[in-house]
Amino acid sequence: MSAATIDPWVTAPLSRKFLHGLNPLAKLAAPLPAMALLVFTRDITTPLVFLALAYIVVLAGARVTSRMALLLLVALPVAAVVVGLGMALWTDASRIDTSVAVLTIGGWTLFGGAVEVGMATGVRLAAIVALALIAGLTTTGPDLVRSTVQQLRVPYRIGYTALAAFRFVPRFGYELEVIRQAHRVRGSHGGRGPFAALARWWGYIVPLLAGAIRHAERVALAMDARAFGAHPDRTERYLVPWRGRDTAFVVVSWAVSAGILWYFFPWTLG
Repeated sequence: MSAATIDPWVTAPLSRKFLHGLNPLAKLAAPLPAMALLVFTRDITTPLVFLALAYIVVLAGARVTSRMALLLLVALPVAAVVVGLGMALWTDASRIDTSVAVLTIGGWTLFGGAVEVGMATGVRLAAIVALALIAGLTTTGPDLVRSTVQQLRVPYRIGYTALAAFRFVPRFGYELEVIRQAHRVRGSHGGRGPFAALARWWGYIVPLLAGAIRHAERVALAMDARAFGAHPDRTERYLVPWRGRDTAFVVVSWAVSAGILWYFFPWTLG
């Protein structure tokens, strides 16, 4: 049974979604100028346009699961509204007290200008996060490391050290679960409360460090046996190529970002 039949949000197989077939560096480079320039915007229209564009790209080009749909359609908008209202409460009233009052409690007044400034900040942060999700939801850590080594010419000793560290993370999670199960079987859960939790975590640290040292030693011996680092270059088993569609995606993204900023950004002269 395919993923499309399991999850109603998956509208096409993974291979048909164009974002998953792009080079990781292309997906990082494409939204980067827009993310950098959004930091300097103060209006609400520009980030709204970028937010809508990022949603279109992710929904059309990524494998959308139910969890991802919940993140995009519920969590991110709610977070933007909460951040916007929080920023509105902290906005200096002396700068916008000429706007219409929308809420008055005693001697405190919330002005419409403060709400507008706060929501612009919330939408701007949401747009930056949505643009980052273009690469974050469709790129794996190993592919990103391989692309930096193959396209950016990062020394493979550094790149594959990062890849080995990335591989450590799920292994630590597995070993931590094994240690927890062993403690539960032995009945050494330590009771309840914050101090008991600290005592349990302290009991996890020593075996985790011991397992990490053993695993690092095995990895080091395996790398040494394969003469890792003995030569300036190495043969790649897994290739992450840069194709014409990667260049086209970056060029089109930069052109669209420049057009949006030129049209919607409130430029002033003189």
